[in-house]
Parts: sequence; structure tokens; C-alpha cells
Amino acid sequence: MKNFKKIIILAFLSCFVMPALAQKASWIWYPGDFDIYMSNVMQNRRTERGSFFPVFWKMDSHYVLVDFHKEFNLSQPEEVKLFVEGTYNVKIDGQAISGFPKTIQIPAGKHKLSLKVYNQAHVPAIFVQGKTIVSDETWLSTFEDKEWIDQSGKVSDKSGTTFVSAGSWNLTDPNQLPSQFKLPVKPMAAVSRKKNDGGELLDFGRETFGFIKVHGLKGKGRLSLYYGESPEEASSVEKCETLDDVDIDIAQKKDSVMPLSKAFRYVNRQTTGNVTLDSISMLYEYAPVTERGSFKSSDAELNKIYDVAKYTFHLNTREFFIDGIKRDRWVWSGDAYQSYLMNYYSFFDAPTVKRTLLAQRGKDPVTAHINTIMDYSFYWFLGIYDYYKFTGDQKFVQDIYPRMQSLMTYIDGRKNKDGLLEWMPGDWIFIDWADKLSKDGEVSFEQLLYARSLETMALCAKLANDSEGVAKYDKQAKELKAKIFDLYWNQNKNALVHSRINGKQTDNVTRYANMFGIFFDYFTPEQKLGVKKNVLLNHKVAKITTPYMRFYELEALCAMGEQSYVLKEMKSYWGGMLKLGATSFWEEYNPDKKGAEHLEMYGRPFGKSLCHAWGASPIYLLGKYYLGVEPTTPGYETYTITPNLGGLEWMEGKVPTANGDISLYCNKKEIKISSAVGTGKLRIGSKTKPVAKGAVIKELSKGVYEMTIEKGKDYSVKYSG
Repeated sequence: MKNFKKIIILAFLSCFVMPALAQKASWIWYPGDFDIYMSNVMQNRRTERGSFFPVFWKMDSHYVLVDFHKEFNLSQPEEVKLFVEGTYNVKIDGQAISGFPKTIQIPAGKHKLSLKVYNQAHVPAIFVQGKTIVSDETWLSTFEDKEWIDQSGKVSDKSGTTFVSAGSWNLTDPNQLPSQFKLPVKPMAAVSRKKNDGGELLDFGRETFGFIKVHGLKGKGRLSLYYGESPEEASSVEKCETLDDVDIDIAQKKDSVMPLSKAFRYVNRQTTGNVTLDSISMLYEYAPVTERGSFKSSDAELNKIYDVAKYTFHLNTREFFIDGIKRDRWVWSGDAYQSYLMNYYSFFDAPTVKRTLLAQRGKDPVTAHINTIMDYSFYWFLGIYDYYKFTGDQKFVQDIYPRMQSLMTYIDGRKNKDGLLEWMPGDWIFIDWADKLSKDGEVSFEQLLYARSLETMALCAKLANDSEGVAKYDKQAKELKAKIFDLYWNQNKNALVHSRINGKQTDNVTRYANMFGIFFDYFTPEQKLGVKKNVLLNHKVAKITTPYMRFYELEALCAMGEQSYVLKEMKSYWGGMLKLGATSFWEEYNPDKKGAEHLEMYGRPFGKSLCHAWGASPIYLLGKYYLGVEPTTPGYETYTITPNLGGLEWMEGKVPTANGDISLYCNKKEIKISSAVGTGKLRIGSKTKPVAKGAVIKELSKGVYEMTIEKGKDYSVKYSG
């Protein structure tokens, strides 16, 4: 069992932290198929009070018959081992080998090795292991292997088949079938046990996730486990969101592990009949990511906010980036988009970004928005170009571009007569959980995301060498942006109005489109100042109460240099949750609520998630807008560092990249920087010209200076902040 766990951990670690293994043999499949398969497995684990709770949207599946091949030019013969999940045949240069060979000999010279795999239950996958011949993403794959025969009876090579690069997760153990993949676990004990009526209440110390393990279980009757993120939830046998009821008939003591993982801090154990047990522990299930990003400052409360945010994010980083660990555990696109951004400033776990994007998109034909939500389709587009910006992985953009095209074609086909998007049957316009938030008519927020997605399509079309697409999407984006300001900008309100109904502006101004317009850089400088004053800093405009949209609201303010204000808001909002005993950050927090009201949502007393990925946004804000590190060309080939203390005495941290970390320390008199990647530009404001040994500092404007940062060098900059 120990070796089995070790294999699982090593295989999954390679997905996250060992990209150098990409050229070694790994399991491969048709791109996106295993991502779709595993997301189906994960998302269909959801239960509510013991009942199966499936997703709301169409679920795709893997192709059941897939052809894999690659051409090799060998200087000498080579023995190759084959591992296959499914029924298969093997061909060398088009000639089939009889049976189901486990080892084959390939002669010297140029040859083509092909495997065709059928598997209805699981994803067709292969693992090929030789001295130089190994399975990886350089192999080609197709689900439509058309072998056309000409009039002479010979197989034609003009089949019309589309071959694409194979997909993988870098699962590098040939003896561990992809379908058997599981996250690693480790044992953890409760920190306290208190007797209650008929059982006991266990406290595991903080929010956690995994499988309950019952030790020394014996007797006949029923074991009931009621899970809770709060003691109130676990103690409510009638209203807690998740539970396990197990009928027991065991003569001799044995240990038993519950079959489904759960999120909890507290567990209420109850028994009937003569059931007894010795103790209860848990198997903590986790994604073995490496914590590369860091942040620490002179403010102890802010440091705790950062640490709890990172723990929250880690709990919601699983096979994919999910929304929350208690309730849905689904791959929601809006939640995942924020997770990508937080990830780039913490784990820099690029493979899970790709997996999540592929799983969300599924397959053609497109019949609905991603997760059925209009805005969530747009976040999906934005996530792809952001991935390229942070990683420099152009191949992924090229591979997924056809799926981008088909989704955009679907969206373009749903425009109304004015060229705008509005609700249609089958759509869900979400925006945010907010009382009295109108979704009627043509909502400006959706048009803004649509324009940004078209701009993203133009950028990705260029990367995919689609010149017609570049021109098409660029034209659409410019026309839509102009239309947005013609139809929604209200000069008297100095803001974009929330919507149009029956061709007329509504009077309603909300924060959503306006704050996105700031960090999308859609406004003129004058418009930005107007929006900041009349919307973002205007307490008469409806407040945002979810961390989801606080993320963007605070980003917009940071983008306008309001780090001091945002620091106070972070300490008030996230610090408010900590003062209420939070050990992870919540799906929603309204400071005006009291007591058990904080646990309510969706009309249920414990419906709220107290560990939600979108609650972890300080990770992103502190990395991008306080440490101030951001790529300016893909993969951090070039980048900027614009530190902003925002009222702190000092701060320090690391920002990870694909090729190393960027480290920064900053107080009001000195900045220390070291970088393992690219060429950076440090930009700082100083009352006097900064001084740094071995560096040239130039003045960009009055009191603003710039200095070049070269990789592998350490810098100490003296300045007067």
C-alpha cells in the first residue's frame, strides 16, 4: 500500500512541478479526453444529504476509438514496451502485428509506429517505452482514422483525416492506468472530541477535506456521520448539507473508510443499536502542489489574511480548479478564471490550468454556454490568453484554438438585431450573487466581456496563424467597443449604465461593467476618474458582498493606484471573516449579518460554502499590485516590477514563473530584487534619484524612475519613497 501511494504521489507531482519530464514516456490520449473524463468523475461525486446531485449542463465524453502514431528514424533496432488501456492493434509501417503484443522490435531506419485503441468505459490511452521511442505529446492522434482505398486496391495517404497532438498529464508510471488515478492522502487526527447526545462531536481544528476513517468499528445497527464547516451545521442532523449513513453488521472489530470525500471541520458521530468504535480520524486528500509564491509584510493581520487565502486556494486546487469543497465541487468557469490568476502568483501550476480549460470546454458541437452561463463563456476565452501571457505556451493556444472558434461562432449566432447579447432560452446571466440585480434587457457587463473576448480571439488567431481570423475578430471587437460607449455611457452619471431595455438606457448604475472597464483599459483618463468617484467610491451604489466580485472591484482600484484604500478594505473584509473564526474564506460575506446568518445561503440554513476559491483573491492582489510583478511579454521574457507599499512599512515576497522566481523586498528606503528569469523593469516613485550599484537608472517623468533588472543578478536600490 505504501508503494502504491508513493506511485500516485510521484505521478501527480510530475503534473505540477516537473515539466522537465515532458520528454520522458508518459500516458497519452486524444487531447482533452482524459480531462473531460476526470472532470465527469469528479463533478458527479456531489451529494446533498446522501442524494446524488448531478451538474446542470451537458456532459461530454471521450472518443471510444482513437488512433495514435509517430514516425521515427532509428540508427539501430530498438525494443519497445507497450502499455495500453483498452483493446488495441499495433502496426509498423501500416502492417499489423498479430495479437496484443506487450513488446515489439522496430528495425533500424525510418518507420511509422501506430496503435489504434478501443475503450468504451475509459479513455483510450497508451504508454510506449523504448530507448528513444517514447509516448509524449509529440505523437499524433485522431478519432477518425479514414483509410481510403483507391481503384487499384491500395490504401491512399490522402485520407482527409485530421491529426492533432496527443494529450497527457505527464502520468509517468506505465503500471498505473490513467483510469485508476487518485489524489494522494495522508492521515490526520481530530484536535478535540466532545461527547454529545448519543455520540460525539469531533473538531479537526480548521476547514479540511478528505475521507473519514472509523477505527475499531463493531456491532449491529447504524453509524451516522453529520459533517459541518461549523459546529452548528454538524450538530444539525436534519439540515446539515452532507452526511453518511452506514448500516453496520460486523462481528469483529475492523477499520472502515467512508467511500466519498467530504469537506468539514466538524463531524458529529451518532450510532444506533449496539454499534461501537474506538476512534475516528481522517485521510486528508490534497493536490501535491509546490508553494512557490509568498508574501509577508509589517502588518500581522494582512499576513494572516494571505496565509488563510493560500490555504483556501490549496483546498480548492484538486484534479481541477473547483469552486468550493463542501457543496458543488464543480468546475465553474467564473470561479476557475479567478483561480488561474491566483495560481500564477502562488503555485504556478500550469498543467491544472490547461486541464481545467479543456474540461470546461468539452467537445463540439456547442449547444450552450459554458456551465450554461453567458459570462462564464467569456471568462473561458480570457483564461486562455492569460495562460499564454504567463507561461509563453503558444502550442496550447494553437491546439485549443479550433474549440475557441466554434464557441465564438455559437455566441455570434445569438446576437439580437442590434448586434448585442441578451437573455435567450437556455441561458443563465449570472454576473454575481446580489439582491435585486437586474438581468433584463441588454446588460452592459455582458457586452463588455463579449468585446474583451473578441479581442482575445484576435490575439489567439494571430498565435494560431489565422490571418483571416485576426482581421475578423479585431473588426468585431472595435465595432462592439464603440457601440458599448454609444449606447451605455451616461455623461451625466460619469458611468456606464447597467442595461438597456426596449432600446433605452436604464437609470441603474452598478459597479460591474464600470470596474471591468478600468482594468480592461477601455476608459479615457477622465472617464476613469469619473468612474472611481461616482461608482467605485460612491457608497450610494449598491455594495458588493461576495469575494467573487470584490476581487475585481479591488483590482480596479489598485489599477488606479488606490493601494492604501484597498489595504484597508482587505483588512476590513477578509479580516472580518477572520474575526468571526474563519479558517478559510467564504463564498459570501456581509458584515451586516449576525451569528448564524453568516451560514445561510440559497434559502438553506447551512447552504453557504465557508471555503470558496474566489475567497482567496488577496493572493493575486498582493502579488500583482503590491509586490507589483507582471509579465509584459509572454512567459516573463520581459516584465515590470512596480512595488506599492500601500501604507505598509515593509513587504517581501516571491512571484513564481515557468523558469524561476522573482524575489522582492521593499521598505520606504530600500528595494532588493533578484530574478531567475527574463529582463525586468523596476519602476518606482522617489523624491530623489535612486541609487543602485551596477545599474543604470533613468527618469521617466518627474519623480518616476526606471531601472533594468537582469536575471541572475541581485540588486539593492536606495530611494526615498
